[in-house]
Amino acid sequence: MQARLLLEDGTLFTGLAFGAEGQSAGEVVFNTGITGYQEVISDPSYCGQIVTMTYPLVGNYGISRDDFESVRPYIHGFVVRRHEPVPSNWRAQYTLDRLLKEYGIIGISDIDTRMLTRILRHHGTMKGILTTGSERVEELRERLDLTPLMRDQVARTSTKSIFSSPGDGERIVLIDYGAKSGILRELTRRGCDVVVVPHDATADEIRRLAPDGIQLSNGPGDPKDAPQAVATLKELLGEFPIFGICLGHQLFALACGADTTKLKFGHRGGNHPVKELATNRCYITSQNHGYTVLEDSIAGTKLEVTHINNNDRTIEGLRHTEFPAFTVQYHPEAAPGPFDSSYLFDQFLDMIRDHKRSHPKKPRQAELAERQRGELQYAQK
Repeated sequence: MQARLLLEDGTLFTGLAFGAEGQSAGEVVFNTGITGYQEVISDPSYCGQIVTMTYPLVGNYGISRDDFESVRPYIHGFVVRRHEPVPSNWRAQYTLDRLLKEYGIIGISDIDTRMLTRILRHHGTMKGILTTGSERVEELRERLDLTPLMRDQVARTSTKSIFSSPGDGERIVLIDYGAKSGILRELTRRGCDVVVVPHDATADEIRRLAPDGIQLSNGPGDPKDAPQAVATLKELLGEFPIFGICLGHQLFALACGADTTKLKFGHRGGNHPVKELATNRCYITSQNHGYTVLEDSIAGTKLEVTHINNNDRTIEGLRHTEFPAFTVQYHPEAAPGPFDSSYLFDQFLDMIRDHKRSHPKKPRQAELAERQRGELQYAQK
């Protein structure tokens, strides 16, 4: 079956269809990773986007549910140079084609993804429409013009209710803006008692859970589309240690008075070099974002830049100069991906322990009782 991809600049790609049939529109972006297509497809940060893989062969190791980063995929389309329908991997449970069919996602293969990537790098990300139908190009262009880009991705991808992953260590409230499972995995691996709350949890609701620290997750879309999250962080800043990742980094910056802007074509892939300014060391990082914190907006805030991108010098890390809080734009939890930056979770826990030593809390029994009351009140909400 034939499939077509039409960009808003009029460029038309014609290839072979796999996955679901139908029509779907979204922002067309590209990922530079050479592996990890399962993580890409299941990363909630791609919600509403048509994702192009720059590595030419995709599908060759099939699909394993153990490698998913969310309950379901949220992408609006998948573009590859070559789709391998018969995987060779003892862990594979089924094929990429079956996964896309299961969730109604259209795939297109056998197009020039190098050309598509060059267009997006030159002109920037743009809207596109994927179809397996026989509509005239004029009809597709009209449909594309009338279809706005999605603006409520965080609400779509966030958990709707509180849940926990018990542990014997520090209690971490993970605010879910569209969190990858890897963040929860890294925290529980370190023995943390993790409580995951929806994106719209209020500051008072979070306080009632009596956290030792707050983890801000990744997520999709423009951080300015989540003003309630920014307002909540303003209330919590200085009260609890905070560690933010990706969208959490951007929301934290907005809460501290900085500003964000959209990048021309974003950073997406597992091979982005980032320099840590304190050590002058370069880390290879996994990234997936289309927005960045404006460097000029840091002046006048109580934020300090800790990391920069070696390719375009954009901000990749921030630290609050008064309160125990730091954030990074990249993904230290990425898997598959480089493991260079997983130490940041250890830094977060060290920061929490330092804060607890300087701010003694209630006796353990009273603290546990308060946490249980908070969870009960949240559940009853």
